[in-house]
Amino acid sequence: MVILSLCREEHHWKLIPGYAAALNRRGIQFVCPEDPIVPNAPLERFLRACPQTPTWIFQFECNRPILPEGLLHSEVPTVYFDVDTYAYTHRRMRWDALFDHVVVFHPGYDDQFRRAGHPGAFLLPHAVRREFFDEPEIRREFEVGWVGQVSGPIYRKRRDWLPKLASAFRMNDWSRPYTLREVADVYRRSRIVVNIGRDDFPQDANLRVFEVLASGALLITAMPTELSQIGFREDVHFVGYRDESEILPLVSKYLKDEGSRFHIAQAARAKALQDHTYDARVEQLLAHLQLSGTKKLAPARQWFEARARLTALDFFASHGELDCAATQFRQIAGRGLRETIEGAALLAKAWVKDVRQRHSF
Repeated sequence: MVILSLCREEHHWKLIPGYAAALNRRGIQFVCPEDPIVPNAPLERFLRACPQTPTWIFQFECNRPILPEGLLHSEVPTVYFDVDTYAYTHRRMRWDALFDHVVVFHPGYDDQFRRAGHPGAFLLPHAVRREFFDEPEIRREFEVGWVGQVSGPIYRKRRDWLPKLASAFRMNDWSRPYTLREVADVYRRSRIVVNIGRDDFPQDANLRVFEVLASGALLITAMPTELSQIGFREDVHFVGYRDESEILPLVSKYLKDEGSRFHIAQAARAKALQDHTYDARVEQLLAHLQLSGTKKLAPARQWFEARARLTALDFFASHGELDCAATQFRQIAGRGLRETIEGAALLAKAWVKDVRQRHSF
């Protein structure tokens, strides 16, 4: 069995290598195209990377917005991994209609996508690489551990609270970047990790919380949390806070109460390493795809060409690929009044945004 990925592992260095390694362990060849990748190149060019016709074509939300020409006519079923499904959800629904199956990472969005008309949507939350965490216990020298970005308007709470934590407790250097292996090492050397999510989506069951749960550190996270919808229980697998003012007292409490901290953290670790590894996700993924067989489920396969190209234009324009968006517009212009007007507006908006960004430096 062969799976073709439209993007390379480095284009989402956190996610794709985990799936690639787990698929390879199952004896499934995971093939990526060779660089340079043209985002809107004909699908046939991507298929040349495969030694045989692939069973499925995967595309991951990543830093390369790739959408091959002719994708909707693919005889091979296509799968899109939509990571940040909660952001610009309605636009993602349109983009994801170009694919036969849509993997969403956040509970509830699979139902939302299906109600909106995509029968191929299903839930696969984030996962961890077992080999990074299933190792003998080491000394937990950090009272509180942290890894993650702090820049940007959606991380104001995080920027406010990390210095407070660092001044009160012994922490790792949270200001520097870490590799995935180093992230696991930090959490395995930490007694507690406080998860402070995005300001606009604090309930996010992001990759960090799964890594903490697998590491044996105690996770303290905001409530409500998507973890509760995935099978983890408050005060059994993690500790929750309802207000940021509770963070420092909770950390102090569980640093002193080593027995409770250890009991909760170990229950979480056992569950994470059993149910939430990439190997477990691949089992779930293959079961879903094999149940569907070769059915072509992408709603856009039934659309008029102008509508499908307008959706592709929106995808490329939203991701800053203006040349690719312009190529789609040239195929739309004059073939439908509504699509021509909407396409021109989307392209103009993207061009203005690009100009502003170039002149802001």
